[in-house]
Amino acid sequence: MNITLRQLRVFRAVAAERNFSRAGDQVGLTQPAVSRSVGELEAQLGLKLLDRTTREVALTEAGQSLAARLDRLLDELDQTLADVRDLASARRGKVRVASSPTLSANLMPACIAECARREPAIEFVLLDRIQQDVLRSVREGEVDFGVVVEPPASGDLACEAILDDPFVLVLPPAHPFARRRSVRWSELDGAALVLLDHASGSRRLIDNALARHGARGDIRQQLGHPTTVFRMVEAGIGIGVMPALAVPAAGLRTLAVRPLAPRVQREIMLVHRRNRALSPLAQRVWQLVREMAHAPARQVTTAG
Repeated sequence: MNITLRQLRVFRAVAAERNFSRAGDQVGLTQPAVSRSVGELEAQLGLKLLDRTTREVALTEAGQSLAARLDRLLDELDQTLADVRDLASARRGKVRVASSPTLSANLMPACIAECARREPAIEFVLLDRIQQDVLRSVREGEVDFGVVVEPPASGDLACEAILDDPFVLVLPPAHPFARRRSVRWSELDGAALVLLDHASGSRRLIDNALARHGARGDIRQQLGHPTTVFRMVEAGIGIGVMPALAVPAAGLRTLAVRPLAPRVQREIMLVHRRNRALSPLAQRVWQLVREMAHAPARQVTTAG
């Protein structure tokens, strides 16, 4: 059967008014349109709902049965649709976001603070995980969305780039490179290096950049957290290639930071499951993170 909601509403009005003209006034239709709508409903059901005479409209037994149940059904439908519509303007709830450690430490705190200021009824829950675990959390629906570094191409994820983050060289102030305004990638050939390990979304990009510029570094340590890399560099174990976002905005008191040339950068991206639309609450947090990433760029201190 191809019964429409409009046909049911028209019939309810006729059943209540027992008059086509008054029912038409109630639903905003002409008397012929009301009569046609009821006729179409009867045709779909295959039975008469009304007995029409020149003086009155009477409900048949089938019409009485339908009218008795229709008020409750249409009222429940109206309430259900109103509840769903209200989701679009919902202001309270929990949004779960996963991000890799560098981003959790250096981008997300400002996002969480801004969310608390702008959307105090939204609980912003951050899961701090290595990149492959962030992607798994997104795919399994554990989080609403993730913040990652250039994930490998995948048909099941929808991605939006929000920030370009260049790689920089981190080194002791006494190192010869610290006297330079910038260092070329090719000059890292043979240098003792301390790098993030392969669990980091950045490591693949760093390896590609070194290879592309003919630099075969002597990798002394591969570590999971930027702070550990900095401590190893301070100890003189090697120099580090790091994303600029990993460097505190105020710089590093005991280390120098120098740009690498030519500029190589990583893209920070928001990701969610392609076949699952974000909830209105999650969409607002997604937009907030995007706005915070587009705010004036952080100036990394390069002084020793």
